[in-house]
Amino acid sequence: MTTWPICLNTSTIRPAGLLDKISIAAETGYSAIELWNDDLTQFEQQGGSLSEIRQRLQDSGLKVPGVIALFDWMQSEGTRKEAAFGEVRRRMKQAAAVGAARIVASPVPDWPNLDIGRAAARYRQLLELGKESGVTPAMEFLGFFRNVYQLEQAVAIAQQAEHPDACIVLDPFHLHRGGSGFGGVKLLKEVKISICHFNDSPASPRQFEQVDGDRVYPGDGILALGQMLRDLVSIGYKGYLSVELFNPTYWQQNLREVARIAREKTESVMAEVDVSSSIT
Repeated sequence: MTTWPICLNTSTIRPAGLLDKISIAAETGYSAIELWNDDLTQFEQQGGSLSEIRQRLQDSGLKVPGVIALFDWMQSEGTRKEAAFGEVRRRMKQAAAVGAARIVASPVPDWPNLDIGRAAARYRQLLELGKESGVTPAMEFLGFFRNVYQLEQAVAIAQQAEHPDACIVLDPFHLHRGGSGFGGVKLLKEVKISICHFNDSPASPRQFEQVDGDRVYPGDGILALGQMLRDLVSIGYKGYLSVELFNPTYWQQNLREVARIAREKTESVMAEVDVSSSIT
């Protein structure tokens, strides 16, 4: 059986405080945790220090493969762009402070007539900024947005940026929700994958009506996760599977149990996958 290190994206247990999220991830068997800038900002505003967070992470034995996220960088102009890139720098510094090597670069919800070339030029600017703090932005696609909602668009932006650090975020929910499907995963051998979020989608609501809160535990939905994992083997992906759920039903439950179940179900999906036929 081929396995990947399993990471807990803290959206899965969102109601917990930042320190509790770290404790839960460590106590339920994860090797890494994916943090959110908003949590880091709130912790600082309440008088905490990110050096304290980094020490807590080290004491807990948790890696931080990435932080989420950068916004409004793709299309903003004038003073709004200046403000957006100022915020980009601040969030990158936060990521570096907690030991993260990457940060997610999210698209915008609505940008009519998406210009891939312009988006790629902006993404290249992000990548150059990332060198200042040692944090690499990873291009994300979001299936329920009206631009950059498909894998192919994120790949085009990363490739047209023509930068050695360009990379993308992979996510089965967004592959399904945005209509990309899973066939393109096996074609990503020449594309760097920063991280693979991991989740499942239910049969209902209908595919193009689903929202973040509809995500379910890996293996509890209808997505072709097994084939996706076999394709990840075939392209040589060895990074994290980061369990990313936003299900409000889970948030109302014991969050330690939610984290434990999410890890165990991810392991079960991996265990059921015969990857031998995927290795060439």
